[in-house]
Amino acid sequence: MKKTAVIGAGSWGTALAGVLADNGHDVTIWARKTEIAEEINTHATNSKYLPDISLPETIKAVTDMRRAVEHADAVILVVPTKAMRAVLQDIRPHLQEETLLVHASKGIEPETHLRVSEIIAEELDRTDVVCLSGPSHAEEVCRRQPTTVTCSSIHMELAEEAQDLFMNQFFRVYTNPDLIGVEIGGSLKNIIAIGSGMTSGLGFGDNARAALMTRGLAEISRLGVKLGGNPLTFSGLSGLGDLIVTCTSHHSRNWRAGNMIGKGKTADEVESEMGMVVEGMRTAKAAYQLSNKLDIDMPITSELYAVLFEEKDVKEAVEALMGRVKKKEVEGIMSGTLPEGGKDPLDHLEP
Repeated sequence: MKKTAVIGAGSWGTALAGVLADNGHDVTIWARKTEIAEEINTHATNSKYLPDISLPETIKAVTDMRRAVEHADAVILVVPTKAMRAVLQDIRPHLQEETLLVHASKGIEPETHLRVSEIIAEELDRTDVVCLSGPSHAEEVCRRQPTTVTCSSIHMELAEEAQDLFMNQFFRVYTNPDLIGVEIGGSLKNIIAIGSGMTSGLGFGDNARAALMTRGLAEISRLGVKLGGNPLTFSGLSGLGDLIVTCTSHHSRNWRAGNMIGKGKTADEVESEMGMVVEGMRTAKAAYQLSNKLDIDMPITSELYAVLFEEKDVKEAVEALMGRVKKKEVEGIMSGTLPEGGKDPLDHLEP
């Protein structure tokens, strides 16, 4: 049994706390709001983020960061990237050097263009961090429905330690040494999910969604590889897998946000009405800035940025994408990514 602290009592943090509790660990979850902590302790529910879900009664909730983090064997960070630096500064005085540090947040910081592991490195002066990512709706994880994710770190022994911490009969965990690719795939898929929601809000069908997802994956791969990611990662759980689940489900807050925008609401109205952080909006700004800085062709990201931050009409954005000059489908996507000998790049992957 490990003493674990989950930092963040949103839907995903609460779901991961449930997995850890199911695995017999001593779980404390840190909540920013007193009323959420009290509800978890009193009723074993978190109705704001996970209505109609019962949590393991062994989970303890606190609002004191020291009580959560001090003496923990593992700390799991599950907060929006917007709040990450402030939370890390609160954690730092109480975090022990030997504590396993895992983050399950998906996003890129605008202006700095840093991934979450890089933000952690700046604030805590630590590179020994594990990223947990993959196709995983919190609601389904809480109901113990089969889910598969991946853990990544530049220190693979730590990724394997996190794998052992979380893995059970309904929550399967793989490992992947490509930390850059795993973080980029998990972050940028949120942008495409907003676009997928927009297509549904506009009344478009499966053809449009399939096109958006496919070409969106091409954009994610182009940027990810340029930043140093392994192209094979983007066909895996934290790339294609996460893209599929986020672009096709009403559980996804990024999809829901896009759907509302497609129906005529502004980005500000959507965030105010949802009352939750829509990570894909912030990441769209960072990815747009990065694509310009690195001269990477990301037309979907550029049009979504214009809709979200420049008040461009959604229909005009669709027309701009459909009216682009003709291209070859594989141009700039997969050329040069096959191993020597031209073998299938997926041959080496375990089932």
